[in-house]
Amino acid sequence: MKREYIDKVALVYLKNRRMLHTRSYGKDTFFTPGGKREGNETDAETLIREIKEELDVDILPDTISYYKTFAAHAHGKPDHAFVRIKFYMAEFTGQPQPTSEIEEIAYLDFSVYDTLTETGKLIVKDLKDNNLID
Repeated sequence: MKREYIDKVALVYLKNRRMLHTRSYGKDTFFTPGGKREGNETDAETLIREIKEELDVDILPDTISYYKTFAAHAHGKPDHAFVRIKFYMAEFTGQPQPTSEIEEIAYLDFSVYDTLTETGKLIVKDLKDNNLID
């Protein structure tokens, strides 16, 4: 069966050498905040909307900078389902807080590697290899 890719955009936000992650209601795995594009949204528009929806903060558009893209099997999906995530760094105003779809927010370091999704593992390994997280 042919691979199908889910297109996503996500935020890499670091604080005290840890990366911001979210956990949705009813899920046991932490994810990088972000999500799927709606319609003809640009990456920046998707990132701004998704982060507002998930964390109730406002991304500062002038601070958005592309980090890297990773692709891997989509967590909890059939074998042919993959996710391609474009990761961006950005600053925001406000204090991140769980919204209606998010149960928990946490700043995680490399010690949680084995508990993450496949793309989660790729991004935290890259950040660790580049000495950006502990």
